[in-house]
Amino acid sequence: VQLQASGGGLVQAGGSLRLSCAASGRAFGGYSMAWFRQPPGKKREFVAVISSSGSATYYADSVKGRFTISRDNARNTLYLEMNSLKPQDTAIYYCAAPKISGSYGTMPAAYDYWGQGTQVTVSS
Repeated sequence: VQLQASGGGLVQAGGSLRLSCAASGRAFGGYSMAWFRQPPGKKREFVAVISSSGSATYYADSVKGRFTISRDNARNTLYLEMNSLKPQDTAIYYCAAPKISGSYGTMPAAYDYWGQGTQVTVSS
């Protein structure tokens, strides 16, 4: 399974970005997908997860109401729409996929495949 994240960049506080994660190597629509982030000097943390069909989502409290996770199973692509960005959202953002179909978690250990990360920097 290969995951390729893109869409990061430098944005001012209050701005928006849309991250994408292109997946290949297996049936994309059969597995949940998640976004994590790692702020400078901190551990990797959960951002959002989406079920295989896209019907269920769950967010970290820190991004709830500002970020939206979605997926296009026909295009094998995961998205993260980020609005009202804050300087504390600055981090490397990673997409992740589990090895087991039906797995749906918020811990990094629940995921076996990771994208290379894309840098998001929010200036004040």
